[in-house]
Amino acid sequence: MGQSFSLGRIRGIQIGVNWSVLLIVALLAYGLAAGQFPAEVPHRPEAEYVVAAIVTAVAYMASLLAHELAHSLVARRNGVQVEGITLWLLGGVSRLQGEFPDPGAELRVAGVGPLTSLVLGGVFTLVAWLLHGSGTGGVAVAALAWLGGINILLAVFNVIPAAPLDGGRLLQAVVWAITKDKLKAAMWAARSGQVLGWALFVVGGYLVLALRDYSWLWFVILGWFLASAATAENQQAVVQSRLRTVAVREVMTANPVTVPASATVTRFQHDLLPWLRHSAFPVVDDDGQTVGLVTVRRVNAVPADERDRTTLRQIASPLAQVAQATPDEPVADVLPRLNGSDGRALVFDGGRLAGIVAPADISRALERISGNRGAFGSAGRRR
Repeated sequence: MGQSFSLGRIRGIQIGVNWSVLLIVALLAYGLAAGQFPAEVPHRPEAEYVVAAIVTAVAYMASLLAHELAHSLVARRNGVQVEGITLWLLGGVSRLQGEFPDPGAELRVAGVGPLTSLVLGGVFTLVAWLLHGSGTGGVAVAALAWLGGINILLAVFNVIPAAPLDGGRLLQAVVWAITKDKLKAAMWAARSGQVLGWALFVVGGYLVLALRDYSWLWFVILGWFLASAATAENQQAVVQSRLRTVAVREVMTANPVTVPASATVTRFQHDLLPWLRHSAFPVVDDDGQTVGLVTVRRVNAVPADERDRTTLRQIASPLAQVAQATPDEPVADVLPRLNGSDGRALVFDGGRLAGIVAPADISRALERISGNRGAFGSAGRRR
């Protein structure tokens, strides 16, 4: 789910919001102002209900942000890069890059989100209880009690052992630790997510039709989302399992064409690119050392009036930010690294640049495994 606008950064993590958040805030505010608050605290001015409802809906989204921020901060502490957080209709998504180093890291990252929601729920509930006990009533107490309940419910729902929920990640970490097989663990978690998702979809659909109660449509929507996301994760796990037996050297483009770091964008476009058939190139310095990776997309993004004085080194992704691999490691281990880093991985053999891997190379490997025609040779490739 892509972001529609940005809220800035927290602790260096980009916070984005999808337009669908406005819909869920409006629906929550309407439901609280028109139903929940008047039922619990009657005979108050309508403006009081409306203001309290809007504040409560925004506070709920802030709680979701805290949940995702906890995931992201702990992930970063465990060596996993965080691209950002996006809030959307059904919650939030922490966009992580790379793999967890061990089951313990995945367990910590997955568990801290529900724990944060549980703590928030407890705090909101405690404050509401203390205010009520002191004789203070009103819409504010009802709002705090609602926030407490919804955060506790969020924590409980998220620990259901089914991907892509946090509970699915917890299940995956536990199975990974027991079996020492990360891909098998991922498939277990994904399949449990498919079961939960379709169960919610069927139950919600039945209740909508049997009771004519359209509030159960949320179950249908949520079930469809969970089943779709879990199916996608299961397919990814299947792909990775097939690629475990394929070494990087079998799919890489060996001895890739390199371009000089000192070359200007203009020279590259006029003198080099017309004779090259690739779309990504390792960049080397005057000593022949690889310093980064440049793509045609990055080149074309340079304004025309700056191309004469802009070098390839200046626009290339630095080597530290480029995915790297060795010839003998399984392709399955490299696949997650292709997220970001311009979608390519540079292959080094004893410090020497030996090849480059692009998504198209992996697609051909899958076709080969599936019995389709195709070869691992580099002829005709475009990366």
